[in-house]
Amino acid sequence: MPSVDTGTVTTSSRRGAAAPGTPARNASAASDVAASDPVGAKENRVIWLLLAAAFVAILNETTMGVAIPHLIGDLGITAVQAQWLTTAFMLTMAVVIPTTGFLLQRFTTRAMFAAAMGLFSLGTLIALVAPGFEVLLVGRVVQASGTAIMMPLLMTTLMTVVPPHARGRMMGRVSIVMSLAPAIGPTMAGVILDTLTWRWIFAIVLPIALLALVIGVRWIHNLGEQTHAPIDLLSVVLSALGFGGLVFGLSQIGGGGHGGSDAAAQAAADTATVTLIVSLAIGVVALGLFVWRQLVLQRRDDALLDLRIFRSRNFTLSVAHFAVMSLAFFGTITALPLFLQGPLELTTTQSGLVVLPGAVAMGLLGPVIGRIYDRWGTRILLVPGTIIVIAILWSFTLLTETTPIWLIFASQTVLSVGLAMSFTPLFTASLGSLQPQFYSYGSATVSTVQQVAGAAGVALLISVMSSRSATALAAGATEAAAGAAGARSAFLLAAIMAMPLLISAFLIKKPVDHPAGAHAPAH
Repeated sequence: MPSVDTGTVTTSSRRGAAAPGTPARNASAASDVAASDPVGAKENRVIWLLLAAAFVAILNETTMGVAIPHLIGDLGITAVQAQWLTTAFMLTMAVVIPTTGFLLQRFTTRAMFAAAMGLFSLGTLIALVAPGFEVLLVGRVVQASGTAIMMPLLMTTLMTVVPPHARGRMMGRVSIVMSLAPAIGPTMAGVILDTLTWRWIFAIVLPIALLALVIGVRWIHNLGEQTHAPIDLLSVVLSALGFGGLVFGLSQIGGGGHGGSDAAAQAAADTATVTLIVSLAIGVVALGLFVWRQLVLQRRDDALLDLRIFRSRNFTLSVAHFAVMSLAFFGTITALPLFLQGPLELTTTQSGLVVLPGAVAMGLLGPVIGRIYDRWGTRILLVPGTIIVIAILWSFTLLTETTPIWLIFASQTVLSVGLAMSFTPLFTASLGSLQPQFYSYGSATVSTVQQVAGAAGVALLISVMSSRSATALAAGATEAAAGAAGARSAFLLAAIMAMPLLISAFLIKKPVDHPAGAHAPAH
């Protein structure tokens, strides 16, 4: 219960029972109404609109991987070129997201929403009518520019308008977007591609995006205060090289593991290895310089990404925990369908349907878990949620080519429940640990961490999966047995990396509730 309500009760008890109609009784009634409806109608409308827009944007982000085989045939391109349609999207996200903390401080809510949905709609239109690969790639980059703004805008707006005691249930809605959209995307794309062409992926999304844009420009009102600090171009360049270099380097992991029998294949493998090393090196150096630049600029409140957010121990722990969870989540939802389609010989649509119920459960549980968080705090959710995730990852290390589909279905659903019990407390506890003026920087950081950790999870698990499968094939194993061996190795890596979360789950706390506008201390 908020401290303001507690103070009111204490004062009433000292003065005796209040008569009907007195200010104390009226204040109590107002408090009850506020508890049941923590935000106003206008704010609720804005939140739901942002949720819908973010859902559509993230849904689109995950559809292209399934369409790559169709694009190779329709556009006459190579597999390496087709992969750039997902790599370029991730790169753009990694470059744009770190700047959103500053942009959300500098521009109004309506302007940022219009920019996000405008860019996303324009990119979708370009992709829909693209005559060839180059134009389609441009469309994906423009789409990603808009998508990158949506999640930080949503979380910053939510933290600004929702009182602390109700943030858990609202962040539960964000969990729906974060979990359901990435899982539904490939399934939706598989169904579309089984009956229609790849252009319909964009044709279905475009009218929804345009509708959200029109409604948003009319409905969304400006929230918070804007600053007029100039943007530091050097920080933008360093951010692009740092985060872009890391994501691009991670996307190349495994590219050197397919050396062929001829000189050309070996040269291509060597080039991929050099590209990986150079990209990661540039990313690490540029990221170090970016951090140094922000430490200098934040002394006069001009940082592109204010790193004072990491003075909060609770925020730092929550983000670290979230990073490993994201790595496991995105790596698993990529590796598991490959196992289902490989050794178990399911179609794209069938494999999507196997993992879909878990994603739906994860989304539906978000608001319920948010209410539990609001009432009882972090550990009651995060500790069992973490244990569930780790236990299921270890169980996946026992997969074989004869594992029953129903067992994978059940395990994936339980895994999704564990992730749902983790994500909502992590979102709420991390951002709630910051002072209000740092919400936009915290939102940008959480979204950046998700993007980089997700790329790392996909790259590492798929690389290990491919390498182990190739080794098993060379040793004489059947294709199905080799694919299962690769999957076991990938999930073993994920399970080992998740083990430290058993410690951090006990250390992350629910921040103390503060009245709107008050400064939350660093924890």
